[in-house]
Amino acid sequence: MKLKEKVALVTGAAQGLGKAIALAVAREGADLVVADIQDDLLADTAKEIEALGRRCLPIRCDVSSSEQVARMFAQAGERFGTVHILVNNAARVPASPAEEERRNRHYAYATTPVPRKSLGITSSLSDDDWLKWWDVNVHGTFYCTREALRFMEPQRYGKIINIASIAGISAASTHSPGYSASKAAVVGFTKTVALDVAGAGIHVNAIACGAVLTPPFEAYLANATEEQTRALYQLIPLGRLGTPEEYASLAVYLAGDDHYLVGQVISPNGGAVI
Repeated sequence: MKLKEKVALVTGAAQGLGKAIALAVAREGADLVVADIQDDLLADTAKEIEALGRRCLPIRCDVSSSEQVARMFAQAGERFGTVHILVNNAARVPASPAEEERRNRHYAYATTPVPRKSLGITSSLSDDDWLKWWDVNVHGTFYCTREALRFMEPQRYGKIINIASIAGISAASTHSPGYSASKAAVVGFTKTVALDVAGAGIHVNAIACGAVLTPPFEAYLANATEEQTRALYQLIPLGRLGTPEEYASLAVYLAGDDHYLVGQVISPNGGAVI
C-alpha cells in the first residue's frame, strides 16, 4: 500500500469528492482525520474508513475559523502524533437558484448561435455574491495549510493537495465570477507555498477539477431541462461529468512518493479546458 503508516487530513470529507478522496487514501493504508460541518454524513464517512481497517478521527470543523482549524490540528496531533498529508477540499460551490439561473444563461450562450451581447452577470452581483466565496475557499485553505506546515516543516516531509477548479484557470465558470476568483487564488497560493516549502521536502500541488458528479451537480441536473443538460455536456468533449473516484485517484498519486511534482496545477476535466 502506497500510504502505509501515513496520516492524512481531508477537509470537506462528509460527501462527494472529499469523501471519495478520504476513502481512496484509506485504501492505500493511511490513517485519517476527516473534517466537515455535516456531522451525520461525516460520521458515515468515518465508519466506512474504519471498515477498511484504518483508524479515523472525525472532527466537526468550519475551516473559515482559524480557531477551529487550530483545534482540529491539535486534536490530530494528540491522536496520531503528526500529519503527513493534507487535502484542502472544503469549499463553497455555486448552487443557489440565482447561481443556477446564471449557469444556465452562460451555458446556453456558449452553446447556441445567438447574437453576441453582455451576459450581464458581473454588473448584477451584490457584495455578498462576491464576498461569500473567500472565507472557506481561500482563508480556509490558508488556515489549514499553515497548521499542517507546523507538523511538516520540522519533520521535513509532507504532501499538500489543494482542490482548485477549472474555474480558476479558465472562463469555464463565467456564471460565477466570485467563485472563479477564489479558485484562481487557490492556484496562486499553491504555487507560492510550493516554492516556500519545497526545500523542506514538502510537495504542494493542486488539482483543478472539471465538473464532478457530486451532490451539488446531481441537484443541478435533477432540476435542469433536457436542453440545459445537453448544453452542459456539449461543453465537455468526453460528454459526461467526472466521477469523484476518478479525481480521487489523482489525489492518491499526489499524496504518494512516486512523483517529482512541486507547485503544479493538474486539471482532469474531460477536455473542457485544454
